[in-house]
Amino acid sequence: MLSRLFKAGEKVLLNLVSKKDLHMASTNNTENPPPKVQQLYELCKATFTGKAPSPASVPVQKLCSLLDSVSPGDVGLEEVAQDDEDRGYGVSGVSRVNRVGRWAQPITFLDIHECDTFTMCIFCFPSSSVIPLHDHPEMTVFSKILYGSLHVKAYDWVEPPCVVTQDRSQARLAKLVSDKVITPQSELPVLYPKTGGNLHCFTALTPCAVLDILTPPYNESVGRSCSYYMDYPFSTFALEEGVKNVEGKEDEYAWLVQIDTPDELHMRPGSYTGPTIHV
Repeated sequence: MLSRLFKAGEKVLLNLVSKKDLHMASTNNTENPPPKVQQLYELCKATFTGKAPSPASVPVQKLCSLLDSVSPGDVGLEEVAQDDEDRGYGVSGVSRVNRVGRWAQPITFLDIHECDTFTMCIFCFPSSSVIPLHDHPEMTVFSKILYGSLHVKAYDWVEPPCVVTQDRSQARLAKLVSDKVITPQSELPVLYPKTGGNLHCFTALTPCAVLDILTPPYNESVGRSCSYYMDYPFSTFALEEGVKNVEGKEDEYAWLVQIDTPDELHMRPGSYTGPTIHV
């Protein structure tokens, strides 16, 4: 009898311990979710197929929400003290002539992850540094500014294409989508192949960092190479005969001329020091 009672009691005790272990494991999983960069990777992996996603899709909205919550510490960065802020130009000083100052230091590129369907990376800008006007052919780009202030100027091509030829160069008409300063509190910028400002340039007004997710990635072998442009006021070139006038104000449009990679683009690779992504 005592032996049976002992065995029964032992069984009950083991069951209680097992349930407690399960509860503790569940609690620990809740209290210690995966790092946000891992969550981003998992969501990107499940969402992207190699083609541009639909802006209205639920996964894209989830990705925007998660990306918007990322802080510098989530990706191994510390916010740079803005002690060189006086070297920035301010919004009124941004122009084609002074976009790059004599103090500008190289932009640091941090590669987090790259595969056939998407790229995750970070650009760290010193004050006054610039990524010139460039495109993202058939690509979608999600950008989260992690710290600092960044001036963004962005265009979309006018469709159907409006092209003029002068002095052996071609200029194509584009419409201004954005010309503003963004900070970590700004609405998350997302550009798509045809909308949202697929061609853009960045000018750092203070030290800043941007986390980018590109889908699909640049790939020259399939026609997704990065091209650079110079923008000219609409009044620079005349519309060819038979082309109807633009809708809206002329200052909402610009002519873009493709150029070689600008000499003033200074970029160097850096080491990503955030949480390791488990693929």
